[in-house]
Amino acid sequence: MLSGLYMHEQRHRPPQERFGEEDPAGFGAVKEQLAEYFTGERTAFDLPLRLHGTPFQRVVWEALREIPYGETTSYGELAERIGRPGAARAVGLANGKNPVGIIVPCHRVIGSSGALTGYGGGIAVKRSLLAFERAPELTLFSAPDRTLT
Repeated sequence: MLSGLYMHEQRHRPPQERFGEEDPAGFGAVKEQLAEYFTGERTAFDLPLRLHGTPFQRVVWEALREIPYGETTSYGELAERIGRPGAARAVGLANGKNPVGIIVPCHRVIGSSGALTGYGGGIAVKRSLLAFERAPELTLFSAPDRTLT
């Protein structure tokens, strides 16, 4: 089960020593599905996840998975969806602690004004992911051999 997927420069990234020994043969399905996503062939992930967080964080992360590909929602709208109107700030904090970005699509949450707000991988990455999902024919990466490192 996947419990973490982090970008190199991501905020809230656990210390490197918590990752353990690298297993070059592991996570084949994760790599395959990410390759499909980044080549525009996949719009949803079906990977087994084990997400460690508070009960509130896990509720927010589950709600993130319900945001359709290519669409966005605001922190306030997400707070209302989980039955916690007025908890937009708490939703934003939980969103920022998402341990499996892209697979649990926290990049699809924006400010109430439509502005792009914080993202663990950086605003430029968030902007690129949203633009990519709106026009997947403009693939972010080519993965001809379907492998990721």
